[in-house]
Amino acid sequence: MLALPFLVYFLFGVTILFALYIWILVTGKSALPLMIVFFWLIVQSVLSLAGFYINTAADLPRFPFLIGPPVLFILLLFISRRGRRWIDSCDNENIYLVHLVRIPVEITLYILSVYKMVPGLMTFTGGNFDIISGITAGFIFYFGIRKKKLSDMVLLGWNLVCLALLFNIVYDAILSAPLPFQRYAFDQPNIAVLYFPFTWLPAFIVPFVLFAH
Repeated sequence: MLALPFLVYFLFGVTILFALYIWILVTGKSALPLMIVFFWLIVQSVLSLAGFYINTAADLPRFPFLIGPPVLFILLLFISRRGRRWIDSCDNENIYLVHLVRIPVEITLYILSVYKMVPGLMTFTGGNFDIISGITAGFIFYFGIRKKKLSDMVLLGWNLVCLALLFNIVYDAILSAPLPFQRYAFDQPNIAVLYFPFTWLPAFIVPFVLFAH
């Protein structure tokens, strides 16, 4: 683990717990989805604590193993009939609440940048405006989902804009990590996501937010 103030770990821990709570709300009473997420988080915890991702000189980049499997799993859900049935059975209203985690995530990234663990370009001071998604999520959920006062076009537009903001930060995060294809932030690469517990950001939170769109 990195030598960081307790506040950083506390904030990120609360963020993870909130995301897990929303996952339970969305997936209902079935234990299997929660068990899958717990298993995945445990696997990533063991790997990151063992220093698996720190070895950036490995012939095969290891970072894609963080985000690749859950993204492929989401893709399989959408292209398979059984997967689509399961998605339809989820709570497609409360799932909007997961976007609120984008606020503490961005605050965490900012603090990590202060401690030279991520580059400034990954924060709201350097071109990452994903925090806007979190700030507006409550408004969208209340007026668009609960009160039905926003049109489908407004909801679609919000989802597309926020999806673009998500892709922007993921793109910057990957290309600023100390990997063979690094393109940015050579003076201060994105190293935080190679360490526990911040590996859970690309392994769980990012795919969940992507799924929520």
